[in-house]
Amino acid sequence: MKLIVGLGNPGKEYEKTRHNMGFMAIDTFARMHHVEINKSKFGGLYGEFRYKNEKVILLKPQKYINLSGEVIRDYLKYFKISIDDLLVISDDLDLELGRIRLRYQGGSGGHNGLKNIELHLKTKKYKRIRIGISNNKAMDTKDYVLGHLNKDVMNQLQEVFETVSHILDDYFEMDFNNVMNKYNK
Repeated sequence: MKLIVGLGNPGKEYEKTRHNMGFMAIDTFARMHHVEINKSKFGGLYGEFRYKNEKVILLKPQKYINLSGEVIRDYLKYFKISIDDLLVISDDLDLELGRIRLRYQGGSGGHNGLKNIELHLKTKKYKRIRIGISNNKAMDTKDYVLGHLNKDVMNQLQEVFETVSHILDDYFEMDFNNVMNKYNK
């Protein structure tokens, strides 16, 4: 069984913000694969489907992003999913807007959601897809990551979210190292 988590903040006021890249990527994948994310458990919205003979859960934690680790921990425990089968999708200030980077493990890079995941899972060794949101040093980081994206940027990012969907398709078929080699440029 695999758990694919998109990080973001719940609520209308946070839709289409830089911090919700994970939610938007999960929503795109779910739409492309006709998966409904309509079940609720442990502070998260989720949908499930089967890929070949493997069950896959798509999760959008509904606690604020800096509490995502609690939700993920509870899903891993309840569904008896190994951390090796966890993949987290998040935004990344240190990457150019729309750039995608896959990692098998690593630090939080200051991302409060990733810090909380490390705290609750007691490890930095989990797979991740990071989506670049650039950085605006002239703005407070909190205001920047919670800032709304305009229509042009959202149109540009739609292609990025579709690429993430293709990455996930490959993730179900290939070893993660091979997926990283294919998409990390």
